[in-house]
Formats: sequence, structure tokens, C-alpha cells
Amino acid sequence: MKFWDSSAIIPLCVKEPITLVVRDIFDPDSVMVVWWMTRTECVSALSRQRRENHIDLGGEDDARQVLKDLSEAWVEVLPGETVRLKAERLLSVHPLRTPDAFQLAAALVWCQDKTAGMEFVSFDQRLRESARKEGFLILPKNPVNV
Repeated sequence: MKFWDSSAIIPLCVKEPITLVVRDIFDPDSVMVVWWMTRTECVSALSRQRRENHIDLGGEDDARQVLKDLSEAWVEVLPGETVRLKAERLLSVHPLRTPDAFQLAAALVWCQDKTAGMEFVSFDQRLRESARKEGFLILPKNPVNV
């Protein structure tokens, strides 16, 4: 079981240069833990790809189906006061944007702040570095195109 940021989920939905890297992380352990807003963030990313003509309408439909299938199986960390307080602390100590602070806070809630040995999958460099400083093992270890 790993915590997944939306930046690592999109390559599972749409063929990208990093898709094989993400697939190698996903396949051995397909149980995903995500933040409550992750699906919405992914829909936003897919809509943006369509608007910018990186994918066509059929590609967006296919990607949304993959996202739907993933979201029906993943575990979501729900919003609440604990997540909010952790996000606010993280904003004080890391150079994160608010959505990324909530991602990392959700990961901390998921593992009950026991980050040793817990894996965090992301391609967002600031989020990766902040999660590393919080004690998570960051995947992929040697990302390309981050």
C-alpha cells in the first residue's frame, strides 16, 4: 500500500513518457491510498490536457474510465480537522502550495505520522522533497521528467 499524488496517477490514465515507470510501481501493489481531492485534481488535469489538445475527446473518455476504475478501488483519506491542522503545520515548514499541503497531510493521517518505511508516489518536485523531509520513502527513486 502506497500513498499516491495525482501527478503519479495521471500517467496511469494517459500514455506519457513516465507511464512505464509508474506502471512498474503500481503493478506489484495496486492498493492506492489518496487524498479526498485526488480524483477532482485528476479530472482537472485530464480536462486541461484535452483543452490543450494533448489528448483527443476519445482519449479523454478512455482516461476518465481508467480514473473511474482506479477510484473505485483506492482508499481515500477524507477531509477533517486533523488533516486541516496538519496541512497548516506543513505550510509553515515546507514551501508547499495549499493543495500539496493537503496531499501530504492526508498521507501523514493515513500512516498516523509513522512515516518510516511508508511509500509516497509523486512527480511533483516540491511535494517529493517535503514528503522526504517528513520521513517518507519517495517513489520513483530516480524520476525522469520531474
